[in-house]
Amino acid sequence: MSALDVPVTTLQGQSTTLREIAKASGPVLVVNVASKCGLTPQYEGLEQLAKDYGPRGLTVVGVPSNQFAGQEPGSAEEIQAFCSTTYGVTFPLLAKTEVNGEERHPLYVLLAQAPDSDGQAGDVQWNFEKFLVAPDGSVAGRFRPKTPPQAPELVEAIEGLLGA
Repeated sequence: MSALDVPVTTLQGQSTTLREIAKASGPVLVVNVASKCGLTPQYEGLEQLAKDYGPRGLTVVGVPSNQFAGQEPGSAEEIQAFCSTTYGVTFPLLAKTEVNGEERHPLYVLLAQAPDSDGQAGDVQWNFEKFLVAPDGSVAGRFRPKTPPQAPELVEAIEGLLGA
């Protein structure tokens, strides 16, 4: 199954898929996020990617997860309010999701199989791990949490999927 076709739930509780969320059949950057993490300021860079590349077809999707040191404890309403008021987030957010372990969401079962630039696949390491899903539903890149949204390797991968 394509990562774009796995059923997901939005932060507002609506059933959908990444394909339905994605704009213009472009790539999707899936990022597990948290509000109380040292990496939380990456929201700003993710929003900038959404603004810079959204018109060309990129969709950024945030996936709140409370699996790493309880750093996303809020309700859906609290998460939405924090993201929009603190970082001006306009990109879609999914419902709080398990990204590792026995209760790992089926989307992350697929995503976790993708290797990073060092060839390492498996569990998500921490908040703000990024998966770039190509328009065909394959995982085109995996970027570990400390890779900032504006890192050259991530931007190049996005641009490569968007074309000239």
